[in-house]
Amino acid sequence: MTKLSPFKIGASVIVKAHVKDPDFGMDIGGWQGWISKIQTDNDETILCIDWDSQTLARMPDDMIARCEEDGLGWEQIYLDATEVELAVARDIPADAEKVYETRQGQHAFDHLSSDGAGIRQVLAGVNPNDEVAIWKAWEDHLEKSLQFPFEAEVAEFQERGPLHAGQKVMVQEIIDVDDMYGVLVAVKRKHRILHFPLCDLEATNSKSANYSAVKDYVVWFANR
Repeated sequence: MTKLSPFKIGASVIVKAHVKDPDFGMDIGGWQGWISKIQTDNDETILCIDWDSQTLARMPDDMIARCEEDGLGWEQIYLDATEVELAVARDIPADAEKVYETRQGQHAFDHLSSDGAGIRQVLAGVNPNDEVAIWKAWEDHLEKSLQFPFEAEVAEFQERGPLHAGQKVMVQEIIDVDDMYGVLVAVKRKHRILHFPLCDLEATNSKSANYSAVKDYVVWFANR
């Protein structure tokens, strides 16, 4: 007689002691969540477990960062049914979703590895869902970090307008933040002053603080 599995979709389970994460070898004993998928192959049963809010809140930052860098999901895991046991639910999926969104925002640029370090510093403590606050953080950071005027090169192809890729300009100041083009700066080309998106520029002095500040912003703008 076939033994019925005690596991059902939506059931709460806890990882048994000393079980290791299959990707990084970290001890995840005691982590808890709900079964969202059940896969059976011959005598093997694999469970997809969506972590609950307490597990997500306590998940180590370095583990989340490694998952982001490797393109792995960290809000759920696949484990053999023998590695977990039924448990009393500690919360509901909606609670887990809120925690996940918060932590996801904190680690949104981990996949950029070293390129994301400067971005994380700029946006530290900023609500990832508050677009106004995010733009304000960038504007404040750039105002403090950039030393005007500085030479920059048009780094992106321009479909129209007086400037073209490869041309050099002198960046004079930040003038506005636009919904579509982001931070706009005043640039001088020969005897003309033009308004141009900072995201399409690259500071020519690669050893300057301006270069790093502009690069961080450009990378963020492209991946936001």
